Amino acid sequence: MTVVDGPAASGPAPLTLAQLAELAGVSTATVSKVVNGRSAVAPQTRALIEDLIREHGYRRQRRRVSPAAVVELVFHELAGDYPTEIIKGVGQVAHEHRLAVAVSELQGRHTPGNDWIEDVLNRRPTGVIAVFSSLTEAQRDRLTTREIPLVLLDPLGDHGQRVPSVGAGNWNGGLSATRHLLELGHRRIAIITGPAHALSSRARLDGYRAALDTAGVPVDQDLICQGDYQIQDGLTHTGRLLRLPDPPTAVFTCNDGQAIGVYHAAHELGLRVPDDLSVIGFDDMPSMRWAIPPLTTIRQPLTEMAAAATAMLVTLAEGDPLQRNRLEFATELVVRSSTAPPKR
Repeated sequence: MTVVDGPAASGPAPLTLAQLAELAGVSTATVSKVVNGRSAVAPQTRALIEDLIREHGYRRQRRRVSPAAVVELVFHELAGDYPTEIIKGVGQVAHEHRLAVAVSELQGRHTPGNDWIEDVLNRRPTGVIAVFSSLTEAQRDRLTTREIPLVLLDPLGDHGQRVPSVGAGNWNGGLSATRHLLELGHRRIAIITGPAHALSSRARLDGYRAALDTAGVPVDQDLICQGDYQIQDGLTHTGRLLRLPDPPTAVFTCNDGQAIGVYHAAHELGLRVPDDLSVIGFDDMPSMRWAIPPLTTIRQPLTEMAAAATAMLVTLAEGDPLQRNRLEFATELVVRSSTAPPKR
């Protein structure tokens, strides 16, 4: 969608407010509401006007109103260390650019509702960073119309190059975690994944499968448990796994919270980590070094990822192009005391 201040430099000139109104068969006030992100426009009319702007562009007659010096940071859920690490990274870069940070939560939903997008458009922030969330195409269009840049952090799905994003090497992390357990001698390795619709979860599971395949170890579907990145996943699934006729000797959880659930399940069954069961997590949250025993895990540098996403946002807000629309940070195996060779 093209929005131009003043005359176009080359090619067909973008349309004015009045020209868009004439094409759409509506009043200039209605077009103005759409351009400025206001509600009280019928969905079909809004879609028609946004299609016309995408096709022809829109030439503002005056300079646009300066955005608020705020980065809008939205999480699907505020729980545990994960949002804290991200807020730290966003805050570091925002402070350098004299920007405040506004944090909102979607109360467990991964897609914002209409109230959220209306509030954001009214606040008109410098930009939006959506964490482990995904806006609808219509919501993205409304941000674009208002020239509010969007960056996805730890994206929920695969948006290709359409939306700037920052993520981690999840496939390699899953590979490294499983390979570490294989090198210790484990062959019965269970995995507790995140939600099936999450890009990170699918990639970590694919890395797990690749490590087993490379080692010539068959994938046992009984050892693959789908979770939701919750502590309860580890508690519930481990209880079932350890009651199998041939139980696993190790469990790879796709986040650190699930690993804590595994610890609790093992304790309830009178087992010791890692003597009876090795456990490896994913994220390397700061508190995991103080778990008993300290957790072996895969580190994804959330603070650095968040700082990079904010720097991308600032670049876009200043009207400059990004060198790359997708940044992927390397993951790293952090070996502590929760993994050991299996009992002979």
